[in-house]
Amino acid sequence: MTYSRMYKPFQIAALFACAVIMAFNVGPALAAAPMAKAPAPGFYRIMLGDFEITALNDGTLDLPVDKILTNTTPDKVEQALAKSYLASPVETSFNGFLVNTGNKLVLVDTGAGTGFGPNLGKLVANLKAAGYQPEQVDEIYLTHMHADHIGGLIADGKLAFPNAIVRADKRESDYWLSEENMNKAPEGEKGATKSTFKKVATLLTPYIQAGKYKPFEGSVELTPGIRSYESPGHTPGHSGYVVESKGQKLMLAGDVIHVAAVQFEQPTVTVTFDSDSKEAEAERIKEFSDASRKGYLFAAAHLPFPALGHIREMGKGFQWLPVNFTQMH
Repeated sequence: MTYSRMYKPFQIAALFACAVIMAFNVGPALAAAPMAKAPAPGFYRIMLGDFEITALNDGTLDLPVDKILTNTTPDKVEQALAKSYLASPVETSFNGFLVNTGNKLVLVDTGAGTGFGPNLGKLVANLKAAGYQPEQVDEIYLTHMHADHIGGLIADGKLAFPNAIVRADKRESDYWLSEENMNKAPEGEKGATKSTFKKVATLLTPYIQAGKYKPFEGSVELTPGIRSYESPGHTPGHSGYVVESKGQKLMLAGDVIHVAAVQFEQPTVTVTFDSDSKEAEAERIKEFSDASRKGYLFAAAHLPFPALGHIREMGKGFQWLPVNFTQMH
């Protein structure tokens, strides 16, 4: 008898045993890998000419957008959301942006800090994950003084960015730091309420006392390559910032848009947080139109992270085109 003929019965027996084990699901099993249950660090980096731009996610919050969007109806909002496979409440990004000019490290908005629950307040952790320390930030430019944009200024009762100069439009700080305006404000937690005025004072006053708050007026160059621009309607001194390097341009907007799935296609839709909804609507259309015609990059605090992309006119509305992924070769 040859070797192959002797070995064949053993092959058949082994195959039969495997079939039995598989059929009855017996035998040792590898343990399932545990679920991570946490996202990757929320930062994304691109180059703009010689400048390095790092988008920093502060976290997300579920917003009842069918209730806070105005100049529309809840049904229309839900129909618009459905086109993007969304429904209210919408998990909404809260973002800041770090600009490294090579000479200065500039942070635009600081996130919400600890005042909005455990899903926000991650900007500093993501800044560190991106390779920077809060002590390295030279200047902070605020789009406005709603708490979800300035809440990160203070951490554990201390300056979260101890070496930074904080800058915002003078009209913004004059409004929110006015005791007269606070006394006139209604009670409540949202909008221009007494609570909001008190939060602004708590967060900004330590920088003022340290001589680290320097307001500006209107559209001015704050540092070479970064210029403020007036963006009226949302708050009294709401501002955006234009970053330019080697002919490349990026507009860092504040709260001209809250719900991408609705307000790009329907830019006339406003939000209850606007101090002047008509003015905010006109400004949104103006900024979208300019970005579309001139083709520069656009970013905003509440666009889906990393919140960088281009805008294209489409009919009576606009289309959002997120940036293509890059490894910065």
